[in-house]
Order: sequence, then C-alpha cells, then structure tokens
Amino acid sequence: MQMSSNFKPQLLATFLAVFCIVFAGQAQRDTNKWKAQIALGINSPSSSGFVDGFVAKSINFPTVNLGIQHMFKPQLGAKLDFGFNRFSSDDSSLVEFKTNYSRINAQIVYDPSESLQFLPQRMGLVAHAGPGYTFIKPLGDFGANNISFLNLMGGLEIHYGLTQRMSVYTDVSYILGFAGDFDPVTDGFGSFNGNLLTVTFGLTFSISGCQYCD
Repeated sequence: MQMSSNFKPQLLATFLAVFCIVFAGQAQRDTNKWKAQIALGINSPSSSGFVDGFVAKSINFPTVNLGIQHMFKPQLGAKLDFGFNRFSSDDSSLVEFKTNYSRINAQIVYDPSESLQFLPQRMGLVAHAGPGYTFIKPLGDFGANNISFLNLMGGLEIHYGLTQRMSVYTDVSYILGFAGDFDPVTDGFGSFNGNLLTVTFGLTFSISGCQYCD
C-alpha cells in the first residue's frame, strides 16, 4: 500500500497538536494522571523483512520515541506514541541502503509497581501493548519503494524516580509488522516488511498536577 507524500507530515502534525493541547491543560491535581515521554536508543530489524541481497546491521542508531500517557486508574492507562527509527546496510549486504521506519501506536498501559513489594522504593515496572501503523521510507536510489502497514507493539519499561514529577526509564519493545510479500520483488529493494526490536533510554515527566511540588 502506497502512502501519499503529504500524509506522514499531516499525521505527525496532528500528533504534535494533541501534545500541545494536552500540555496546555495542566489543571489536573494528580501528577501521575498525564505524563509525557521522550527516549533515544537503538533498533534491530528482523532479517526476514528484507529481500535477498539486502542485509541490515544487527544494531542501528537512532531510535526516537515520543509519547503522551494518561492513567485512568493507578494501575491502568493508555498512551499515544510516535517512533522514528533508521537502519542501514551491513558490510555483508550486496547493496548499500538506508531506510527510515516510522510508526504511531495507541497502547494500553499497565503499572503493577505498587503491588510488587520486592521493588525498591523509587523503581517501577510498566508494561504496554497496542496496535499501530508503520511507515517505511527507503532513502537514496530506492526512495520510490515506500510502503505502510499495520503493526502490533508490546514492551516493558523499567523506571527510576528522580523527583515526584520525573523519572528516567529504559524500554525494551518488539513491533510485529503485518505486511504482505513484495510483488514484484523489486518493490522490496531498500524497503522492509518485517519486525523490529527497539531498546531506548529516556525521561518520563508529569504534565498535570501542581505547578510547584515538594
């Protein structure tokens, strides 16, 4: 499925607009109710996502994730997040290439930290999973081989609280891609229709609640 040239910028603009609207409404009392996330890390694409002759590095940089999270209950919430990844050809690849992998996902968030008595006081575990949409953009000579497809993402975050409003965290996520085979095979040159593993490190900070917390 081909994506129009202006669809991706419009989608990103919509995501940023939602971020700004949420950020402007900081009247909530509970500092855990609305949070934003930003993270940077690495990615590893599955080898099965490339056509013969195209081999990507097993570890690639960068991966950038941006998210907005809302907790309906202390343990249950949801988030909308955007991810950008880039991977490039390995030395063993017959052809050099670089590919951009972008995604947007709506996910359920589960935070069992309060019931896990073995965790240190400032640490927390958060699981997340949900459907989304992936946009593949090859660079250079293969720029015409854009595709987009549905995905399903799941992951686990480990948090360490710095203050009442901010924590550092690491996230390990796996993204399943639901894309068809390339037909003809030349449509797969520089493109990707497989799964992606990401590991990121970042910050989670409250965008609701008191403006001056102890």
